[in-house]
Amino acid sequence: MKDIMLVCSAGMSTSLLVVKMNEAAKAQNIDVNIFAVSEMDASNHYDKISVLLLGPQVRYLKAKLTKTLAPKSIPVEVINSMHYGTLNGEAVLKAALDLIKE
Repeated sequence: MKDIMLVCSAGMSTSLLVVKMNEAAKAQNIDVNIFAVSEMDASNHYDKISVLLLGPQVRYLKAKLTKTLAPKSIPVEVINSMHYGTLNGEAVLKAALDLIKE
C-alpha cells in the first residue's frame, strides 16, 4: 500500500483534492491511502508515508522537508498550481505515483 500525504497550512484546502484523488484511484483500481494534514501535524506521519505533496501555499517548506525526509528516501514535491486549483485529482495522483517509482 502506498501512502500519499498532502500538506497545506491547515489541512483543509487539500481535503477536497484528497477526495478527487481517491475517486481517481478507485476508478483506476489503484490501492493507495491518501490523506491531508496541516503543516503542524505533518511530522507525526513521516514513518508511514511513501510520498509527501505540498500545497502551493506552503511551497516554502520544500527544502526543509526534503532534507528531513531524505534519510527515509521519501520524495517531497509541490503540487502543480493548475492541478491544485482545478482539483485535478487524476493528475495529482499520477504525479505522486511517478515520484514513488523514481
